[in-house]
Amino acid sequence: MTEPMECRRFSLARLPHSTRLLADYLDNFRNLASFYSHPPIREGVLAAARASSLAPETRALVAEVLAEENRRYGLEPAAERNIERFRKGAVAIVTGQQVGLFSGPSYTFYKALGALRLARELTESGIAAVPIFWMATEDHDLAEVNQCFWATRAGFERVELPFAAESAGGPVGRIVLPEEVTAAVESVCAKLEGPSTPSITAALENAYRPGETLGTAFGHLLARLLGSRGLILLDPLDARLHQLAKPLYLSAIDAKEDLDAALLDRAERLAEGGYHAQVRVTEESTLLFWEKDGKRFPVESRGGKLRASEEEFTAAEFRAAVERHPERASANVLLRPVVQDALLGTAAYIGGAAEIAYFGQAQAVYRRLGVPMPAILARPGFTIVERPLARLLLKYRLEMADVFQGRQHLRALMERESVPTDLLVDFADREAKLKELLAGLREPVTRLDATLAGAFETAEKKMLYQFGKLHEKAGRALGMRSGILDRHEQLLTDLLYPHHGLQERTLCFLPMLAGQGLGLLEALEAEANADSARHVVVLLD
Repeated sequence: MTEPMECRRFSLARLPHSTRLLADYLDNFRNLASFYSHPPIREGVLAAARASSLAPETRALVAEVLAEENRRYGLEPAAERNIERFRKGAVAIVTGQQVGLFSGPSYTFYKALGALRLARELTESGIAAVPIFWMATEDHDLAEVNQCFWATRAGFERVELPFAAESAGGPVGRIVLPEEVTAAVESVCAKLEGPSTPSITAALENAYRPGETLGTAFGHLLARLLGSRGLILLDPLDARLHQLAKPLYLSAIDAKEDLDAALLDRAERLAEGGYHAQVRVTEESTLLFWEKDGKRFPVESRGGKLRASEEEFTAAEFRAAVERHPERASANVLLRPVVQDALLGTAAYIGGAAEIAYFGQAQAVYRRLGVPMPAILARPGFTIVERPLARLLLKYRLEMADVFQGRQHLRALMERESVPTDLLVDFADREAKLKELLAGLREPVTRLDATLAGAFETAEKKMLYQFGKLHEKAGRALGMRSGILDRHEQLLTDLLYPHHGLQERTLCFLPMLAGQGLGLLEALEAEANADSARHVVVLLD
């Protein structure tokens, strides 16, 4: 990256659509301290690191799985060294995300950069730590990962892959990419511009090929772009990890009544504090999913039985099924982090606002199942303002805070700087006054010399004609400027505040990385301070 950058920082709690829970978590943690095990600061991470524990046999097997998986994606030396450090006892700094098409929204990368930076800082301070990215391959919501939004000069385009209907409902990490992925890669790569276009094109072509799965393609892509920085990738679909997680699955069955009571109490306490419960819990819900015929079904408790789709079990029968086939069981959103941290000995998890909220509920599960809960830190966030957009902000004297207030506010400010919206009204008013002036002159002129009547009428017609022509030209000029304004407004909102939300939540990071060069990763990692809870607007000069 060669362009200089200017950074402006916003408190996460003051960004659009922020919740009260996030605001208090970051700025008034004492109000929420009972729902979390550690404060979201460096001291909290250090305390969690000291409390972290992992049985040697668990650590050895997880390290073996990590080595095999990352070799499959293309193991970089830095990632290999980190896996060996994990094997020898390093704590894990974990983050994760669904395996979205072409890496999904930009914050996928920002999460990873936050984990990389925190692991490096802890290691430099004397606590061996490694960054691990948990790929959410078990998730079964295909509609959330089968598309991405690709930035172009004209705004953004939605890119979607067609999958067979029978693909829906199963773990997305196993879904095989269709033949159409080749054309999709060609299409998006043709729109890339900038110094790292060849690198990004090669990474996409290597990762997203027919026959790969959404999980392996995602792994190949991140390994190629972030493996050299030391990022370790983890795919939880590996059957050996389910075998290690089996005691937690069984405990979730055995302790269901206690867990229900604890989670319902937690939801009630959150509500009493004026906060929202991110995950709805009922007496019928459990913390588990069960896979059958490639589909993933929630396990529900009804009439003393456990049911997953059409399958029905007694508690003893379901326990026996999990004993035989732990790979068919998987955790819901409240148990998944507990499984993750039991496998990895996590010191800190870096997550978004929704994740922070559900950890406030999940603490009850950590406590009941006896797993140390890590410190939970807000992920770093960025809005990248590339040079053409930075120039538009300057042209209209706008700040990012103006963009964050939405299109109506933004348009009013742009018009103030660009288009005299009252000009056409002025023309109509002045034309009426001109006619009034001429009408007032007609009688005294013709009284002075009756022969001037014809000349006066001719002059009046010419004057009104020329005035009308000027009015017409001004109207066309105003329309042209309004059209330019429309395009500029669309660019600013599409690329800086798409879908009325932060850029990082919609747009894919890869076009920006191609445009600015791979050095952008290093520049953003330097700003990815997970301890600061700030959203950074990066203006490129």
